[in-house]
Amino acid sequence: MTSINGKRIAVIKVGGDMLEDPSDRIGLADNIRDLLDAGWYCVVLHGGGPQLNRLQAVHGLTPTKVDGRRVTNQDDLTVVKQALCGEVNVDLVRSLIGNGIAAFGCHGASGKLIEARKRPPMDFGAQGIVDLGEVGDVVSINVAAIECLLSAGFVPVIASLGVSDQGQVFNINADTTVTAIAKALQADLLILSTKVGGVFADIAQPSSRFKHIDAELAEQLIRDGVITDGMIPKLRESFSLLNQGVGVIAIVNASDKGGFLDVATGKGLAGTRLIQN
Repeated sequence: MTSINGKRIAVIKVGGDMLEDPSDRIGLADNIRDLLDAGWYCVVLHGGGPQLNRLQAVHGLTPTKVDGRRVTNQDDLTVVKQALCGEVNVDLVRSLIGNGIAAFGCHGASGKLIEARKRPPMDFGAQGIVDLGEVGDVVSINVAAIECLLSAGFVPVIASLGVSDQGQVFNINADTTVTAIAKALQADLLILSTKVGGVFADIAQPSSRFKHIDAELAEQLIRDGVITDGMIPKLRESFSLLNQGVGVIAIVNASDKGGFLDVATGKGLAGTRLIQN
């Protein structure tokens, strides 16, 4: 794991659904403030699906997804940039600044923070070969630029876009991007902030929360139908990071008071920590 000036690094992924409610943004800011006060560096990466869908409707565009993956044409990409780099990034940054955090709003094309290339057409089985359009795959992360911002006392708040050497901008899934950033930084802690805030045997029963799960248990929960939909690839990709230099990975709700510091220290009062077998 990498440390800068002897301080540990936390990478935090925030979905657009966590940024709709002002109280969620306040909770996120409080939790990041906790980590900063405890001597951590923090890097924030965000998406913005709900905000993007809303802005597409304003522009008369209909969101198109294939097997859960967003198709992005040139008109869609224009709206992606407006939603992520405008509305979501600015609102998140102002919430953090209002909590005394030196948030630095930017996006993956800033200083080529996230270098990307166009994703080739993919085989979706019964749906055939589909070109997702202006969607990118991460090639590399500009670690030096991120470390420079951290050393200067900033919390980078990065919108999940990428850019090629030729200056072509791509829409990139935030889950994919945050894992690349955590791996490149060899982060001590990766936090996946979700509304659910953990893995539960029964989502209707808060007491059924798993304090920690390993890959074997996760696969069993997938087979049993406890873990479903987008959480499946999120968990599988996250477990692979534990073998690639990332220290701790946790799923937690940013509105849980003290939740980030709790998963960082392993007290088990909030969220679910992913552990190695």
